[in-house]
Amino acid sequence: MPKIKMPRSSPSLDMTPMVDLAFLLVTFFMLTASFRQVEPVVIEAPSSIAEDLLPENVVQVTIDKDGRAFFGMSGFEVRKNTLRQIAEEFSLKLDEDHYQKFAGMNMFGVDTRQLPQYLMLSESERENLGTKGIPYDSTNNQLKTWIDLGRREAAKEYQRLKEEAKERNRPFKDDGLRYAIKADGKAPYDKVKAVIQIFKDLNIYRFNMITNVEEEPKI
Repeated sequence: MPKIKMPRSSPSLDMTPMVDLAFLLVTFFMLTASFRQVEPVVIEAPSSIAEDLLPENVVQVTIDKDGRAFFGMSGFEVRKNTLRQIAEEFSLKLDEDHYQKFAGMNMFGVDTRQLPQYLMLSESERENLGTKGIPYDSTNNQLKTWIDLGRREAAKEYQRLKEEAKERNRPFKDDGLRYAIKADGKAPYDKVKAVIQIFKDLNIYRFNMITNVEEEPKI
């Protein structure tokens, strides 16, 4: 008696739900991602073997190869409130649009009195603008004022977040404010020394020097 052959059917998998999920994930990341801003200056930091990561809550001073100083700090609200104090200190006429734009900037390097005009430029115009950095000489030490007022506002925000976490019974990452200097490998020594002196004048004796990780030699 001949054998009866059953028809074979290859298994199938409906990919429609997976495709839908993939598009949902892509849409989510597109809507929530924040694009990295163009840095006002390119720094070639010296290399080292240290691999410690830069902390999140940080005040950073960047020095390029020409000795120009740039200032940046963490925190949207901290940057906005720092600018409010700066505006009062230097009698700047700023509106809410200025504060919003500054709060979204990671770093800048212009004379404080030119800041209102600088903030209203587009990102491409800022990139093409030849800035002279923030003055930090003995007769016009604006950088010292930025660091001092910035750390005060950072301390206020730090305390506010700490109390808010305590009220809501949530864990609080107690990192505190850190300070960092990122100097180009060709930056003049006296300029770097001057920035370090500013920290010392403000009784800040602990800070990080940002470097590039040194690559191990290939054998």
